[in-house]
Amino acid sequence: MPPAPTASERTLQLRRVALSGMLGTAVEFYDFLVYGTVAALVFGELFFPGADPAVGTIAAFGTFAAGYVARPIGGIVFGHFGDRLGRKNMLLLTMGLMGGASFLIGVLPTYDTAGVWAPVLLITLRVVQGIAIGGEWGGATLMVVEHAGERRRGLWSSFTQMGAPLGSLISASVVALVSTLPKDQFAAWGWRVPFLLSVLLLGVGLFVRLKVVESPLFAEVKKDRAESRLPILDVLRRPKPVLLACCVGIGAFTAQSLLTSYLIAYATGIGYTRPQVLTALTVSAAVALVVLPCASALSDRVGRRPVVLSGAILSAATAFPVLALVDSRSSGALILAVVIGHGISQSLMYGPLGALFSEMFGTRVRYTGASLGYQGATLVGAGFSPLIAGSLVASSGNGTPVALLLCGGSLITALTVWFVRETSRTSLGDEPTPELPTTPHHTEEITA
Repeated sequence: MPPAPTASERTLQLRRVALSGMLGTAVEFYDFLVYGTVAALVFGELFFPGADPAVGTIAAFGTFAAGYVARPIGGIVFGHFGDRLGRKNMLLLTMGLMGGASFLIGVLPTYDTAGVWAPVLLITLRVVQGIAIGGEWGGATLMVVEHAGERRRGLWSSFTQMGAPLGSLISASVVALVSTLPKDQFAAWGWRVPFLLSVLLLGVGLFVRLKVVESPLFAEVKKDRAESRLPILDVLRRPKPVLLACCVGIGAFTAQSLLTSYLIAYATGIGYTRPQVLTALTVSAAVALVVLPCASALSDRVGRRPVVLSGAILSAATAFPVLALVDSRSSGALILAVVIGHGISQSLMYGPLGALFSEMFGTRVRYTGASLGYQGATLVGAGFSPLIAGSLVASSGNGTPVALLLCGGSLITALTVWFVRETSRTSLGDEPTPELPTTPHHTEEITA
């Protein structure tokens, strides 16, 4: 039997796991946000030509939604094998699929070259991305949480969450750089560059991830031969935690989708230049990199629920003022709007979710349960929000639907939090007790 790792070795491994989780999420958000940005700028004309500009934008965001529809499938598939065979190998596979699909989007022929096969291939690669991402976040987050100590799970899990603004920051910076090209050059080849560069992030992420060891809690389950044979069935037998996790996350993902991907199409449509919008997104991502770990660390002290609730209330209360700032057509007001709505409010909701979702499920089904809750939230909150917003704005002629969607998603989160049991003091080494009360403020936790 190998000797037990020393304290310094455990600390080193925890840092590697945290860095691995952050890079994995950065690759995830980089790939998805690059797609969302480029879809708003040129995909309508490149892959859906001949349509009305509004219809082309909606069609482009329809392929955006296709990636989100595939995410729960990835959560089920990779969650199953992650709970059965281990976390590490699944995370290597998901990262490879994500980066590979993004690179291939960068070499796709457009409609003028391949005809109808161009959008077909685009949607196929989006689905591959969605499946891979569906398994990435859950495994990366719970690897960090299961390596971390009992008192600082929120803080350590924030590294995985910080991958979101990091990926957004990198994607916005890269797209801002290539968008300075003349419009015809950007449409001809410039849009491909951000997708092709994803291979660099992929290489760094895989290098770090190869040095990570398996989750100690999963290793204990495997040693005791206690893994679940069909984790998805065990989770669905008691679906309440998954449904609650999904609803708790809706507000964060609605805000993320509307105030990043859709904002580009909306803001440029009312007169902002692309550099102005991308600058606002870059500043917001930088703010989020500070707010996320602070919010997550705070959730270790006061609990997950109060931090998520405060972000949801702030987001709902500022939805219409944020829209008014955007509609002012002032570059400074646009930056302030995105910082309030995304950098602060969304980060408060999003920061504690990694620890919260991991704590709601037992070790034997944690990969599957946390993935399904998270990806269900992304599907509802982020997958369809740009599509719905684009359709409603096109028909109404104003941005009120954007504020209504933002406010509605935040209120769903705020209301659901009241039915979620506080989990910050839960011991992950103990399998959750199935006889927990199911009254408000308490919810079941899944055990295999």
